[in-house]
Amino acid sequence: MIENVGKGRTWVLSGPASSYALHLTDTDEVVHLHWGGRITAAAAEALAAEGPPPYRPFESPLDGREEYPVEGGPRFVRPALSVRTEGVRGTQWAFAGWTAEDDELRLRFRDELVGLGLTLHYRMRDDSDVIERWVTVAHEGTGPDLELLRADAAAWTLPLREGWRLSQLHGRWAAESRLVRDTLPYGETAIGSRRGHTGHQHLPWVALDAEGATEEHGEVYGCALGWSGSWRISVQRLPDGAVQITGGAGHDDSGLLRLAPGGTYTSPVFAGLRSEGGFGGASRAWHAWQMAHVIPGADRVRPVLYNSWEATGFDISQRQQSALARRAAAMGVELFVVDDGWFGQRTGDRSGLGDWTPNPDRFPEGLGPLAAEVHALGMQFGIWVEPEMVNEDSDLYRAHPDWVQHHPGRTRTEFRNQLVLNLAREDVRAYLWQQLDTLLSGTPVDYVKWDFNRCFTDAGWPGEPYPQKLWTEHVEGFYGLLDRLRAAHPTVAFESCSGGGGRIDLGVLARTDQVWTSDNTDPLDRLAVQHGFSQLHPARVMAAWVTDSPNVQLNGRRSSLRFRFVSAMAGVLGVGGDLAAWSEAELAEARDWVRLYKEIRPLVQHGELYRLRAPEGGLSAVQYVRGEETVVLALLQAQRYGERPPALRLRGIEATAAYVCVDTGTVHQGGVLLHHGIHTGLKGDFDAKVIRLRRM
Repeated sequence: MIENVGKGRTWVLSGPASSYALHLTDTDEVVHLHWGGRITAAAAEALAAEGPPPYRPFESPLDGREEYPVEGGPRFVRPALSVRTEGVRGTQWAFAGWTAEDDELRLRFRDELVGLGLTLHYRMRDDSDVIERWVTVAHEGTGPDLELLRADAAAWTLPLREGWRLSQLHGRWAAESRLVRDTLPYGETAIGSRRGHTGHQHLPWVALDAEGATEEHGEVYGCALGWSGSWRISVQRLPDGAVQITGGAGHDDSGLLRLAPGGTYTSPVFAGLRSEGGFGGASRAWHAWQMAHVIPGADRVRPVLYNSWEATGFDISQRQQSALARRAAAMGVELFVVDDGWFGQRTGDRSGLGDWTPNPDRFPEGLGPLAAEVHALGMQFGIWVEPEMVNEDSDLYRAHPDWVQHHPGRTRTEFRNQLVLNLAREDVRAYLWQQLDTLLSGTPVDYVKWDFNRCFTDAGWPGEPYPQKLWTEHVEGFYGLLDRLRAAHPTVAFESCSGGGGRIDLGVLARTDQVWTSDNTDPLDRLAVQHGFSQLHPARVMAAWVTDSPNVQLNGRRSSLRFRFVSAMAGVLGVGGDLAAWSEAELAEARDWVRLYKEIRPLVQHGELYRLRAPEGGLSAVQYVRGEETVVLALLQAQRYGERPPALRLRGIEATAAYVCVDTGTVHQGGVLLHHGIHTGLKGDFDAKVIRLRRM
């Protein structure tokens, strides 16, 4: 709901439990009034009437109050907008009007000197307290080009509180999305990526609490950016204690784009959420918003998949894949995925990338016969691709060495023996469209795992007058190609992968069906990764695999098949081990776990998530609630000193109701489950259990 009050210069956006208010002063400054619990229009007018804070020498009355601080004028905070033309830098705008349509508010401004038009966009849907914000910048004049050094999507102003804490998700390859929570210092704290993609090092999300919020209680503010390229989120704690958060595309201020007259730039969405339900309540609100408004086809369940990579590596053949497919189908798998090695001369990581046609030695009749066999076994068929990359040893590179990102006269840096194609180029996008569309049109493919296995290093574009636009336009090219493929092949599902969790954000989730969370499939390590991931994103998009033990890829740890399955059942279940080496007993046990997962899948993928115990202790647990049913996944890492693991106090159920355990028939009182908990019976090392309860 959008209200316009205060002589038409105050706006209030309200959701189910919160309101957001802003005001346009008589001098056309847009100041923030309120972000918190629901307020009336009269309350917003009263806040607007309070006026600016008292004068302080060496301080600006605008800092920490503006909705969108720009470079120029009496401001000292980090600007959200920085524009340069020939001889002029900065912005001085005048209000040019506003409109409200459906759930979206638009405030328009204009800088007459340089012909700049700026629109601030706000959207708050009736079913959510998430506020979506973004900006549009336009060159509306006839003068010289406008250079956008920076155009953040939004600036968020938090209410005055003491003792703010900052939560973020940091990491690296094989250790993504780990949650850290620290006191917010004075000054500026910045996180981001200058790698050309979202990155393994940080997810583009922050959360702040000031009064000791817990998992289920307290006020929490969060912001999440929907951009899959380089990015930055800056959290500033100003001298007077005010907190302001800015975020957008690009890591520094070296330039996004150059706008000629008539040109426009639309930023990604930078979404914000305020919750009174603690970190868990904030997570569930984020999950519900993404399921309703971000993730395509979120109401459909994701299938159990098998991926052949860890079983075969690059040494694949049709006969070998067929044998694995038969074992996977017997286990109850619903989607069989052929990973790297099926195309071009791809016998290792030094060749073949860029040549997206089946290897004639390995698949003499193409992928069609294998896909037909997989379909005959009752499974869907999927493939792995990495379209944005190329090997020097490939037909594509030999024909078009100029298509890669590079600087003339400089060494072309390789990681994983590959280079990055410049998707900002129209001819590169046309080639990839032709290759991928032909592949998907000629083979009955149901699923595509889209990988991205290296960062930008030599992001040059010889011959382009403004080469730094590559950083922005490559991502837009990636989005456009995915959008076009989805429109042409609506039955094909897409997964985003980037050496694991290197490209996970709201931008890519708007175009894919799930994401590969981490290359680390160790079930113990994954508990922390999945715990952090769930702070923002729902289990419905979190791919998780069961692989072999010991974990030869990373740490050699041995764990039970039970522990591996229960850990992976917390998201979209997959299997990635070498099934040819599994014993009949292991295959039978796996078949039972897959059957159980399918029974609880509606709760895991579409239920509300409660984090009962974090993975730092010996016992960790997550709970999912949907309708009359609830399921708990409990995992015991180690039993110390022979002590009984603590009881798990459940959430999201009714205290006055009774609940029956589906597997044992035991009846539990809701009040006991909520306030005293349920004992799992777990013991020893790497034990795990699934507890299913149904309201009587």
